[in-house]
Amino acid sequence: MHELSVCGSIAGIVRKRAADRRVTRIHVRVGQLRQIVPDTLAYNWQLVVAETPLDGSVLEIEHIPGRLTCRDCRSESEIGDFPLFLCHSCNSYNVEVTAGEELLVVALDLLEA
Repeated sequence: MHELSVCGSIAGIVRKRAADRRVTRIHVRVGQLRQIVPDTLAYNWQLVVAETPLDGSVLEIEHIPGRLTCRDCRSESEIGDFPLFLCHSCNSYNVEVTAGEELLVVALDLLEA
């Protein structure tokens, strides 16, 4: 249940960037390989921000699928539901993760103070 600590970190970032402005929505990108359950993250957000200046704000979570680039044949492929780090074109294990490890606060929807 590391989503609770992730929410605490997001809240700290948001408070710092928002200053005294009211936050209505936080746009977050979460990669497939982060092992974060979006529904659990959204639920924990409500717990973390309750009775704080962020109370009532909503996490808008964008799921980023895992992607691989093969170092042998240079093809790109999506990891899929079962993370197997194998090139889908040539079956090589010599792959590089190019997407899916993100955990980013990308934007805030703010109201003027």
